[in-house]
Amino acid sequence: MIPSRLTIQLEDLGLYPSLCAWISNFLKDRPQSVRVGNCVSSTLTLSTGAPQGCVLSPLLYSLYTYDCTATSSSTIIIKFADDTAVMGLILDNDERAYLEEIKHLENWCQEDNLLLNVSKTKELIVVCSKKQEWHYQPVRIIRITVERVDSFRCLRGFRLPSKVLRNVYTCTIESILKGNITVWFGNCTKQDKQPLQKVVHSGEHITHMELLDLQTIYYKQCQTKARRIVKDPTHPNNRLFSLLRISTFKLL
Repeated sequence: MIPSRLTIQLEDLGLYPSLCAWISNFLKDRPQSVRVGNCVSSTLTLSTGAPQGCVLSPLLYSLYTYDCTATSSSTIIIKFADDTAVMGLILDNDERAYLEEIKHLENWCQEDNLLLNVSKTKELIVVCSKKQEWHYQPVRIIRITVERVDSFRCLRGFRLPSKVLRNVYTCTIESILKGNITVWFGNCTKQDKQPLQKVVHSGEHITHMELLDLQTIYYKQCQTKARRIVKDPTHPNNRLFSLLRISTFKLL
């Protein structure tokens, strides 16, 4: 962090100039040395960054990066401590907004004297439709190609809203669980259903939301399929469904 840049950020947030000056003075001309066992390094005078282990340092860093926000309605930037994630919704294979957001983040870091660790940066693509083919460009940061991975532990660490976690669960987990469930669920034993239901319970633990159990999903899928058959007179099973007759009674 550059103290002069931090001062501008703090003033934009409405802090008193005297408090901003005190913080800037606290960060400038700091003597620092490193001790390893009985050995102590020579002392350096630092005027950037924040003291390691200081209770103010995490707060000052959060204030320093508060203006790092998304520039497009189809992207979102999620920050937790010094970790940052860019999430983008790509429709019709149009990834321009997503790539521009990453470029904007790279430029923002350069302007604020922050270094992006490309070796620790990963890209994860979640495809919600199997029918649509995709060929996305590799992401490059500082002219280095970002590694593309199949999994990445970030959902709970970045404290995503429950609604976002629910959408991820629905698209990636529930969509697999209910695949052809009207065919196989009725023939499953209790031993078969238990591990599948544990997947749902794990989803509830992560999303902090109540999710549909397998039995409910099965009933809903059966009802949906039955309605489609009833509405389609050309369906070979249409004749197997008949509406119940409703009788009217009059009480005297």
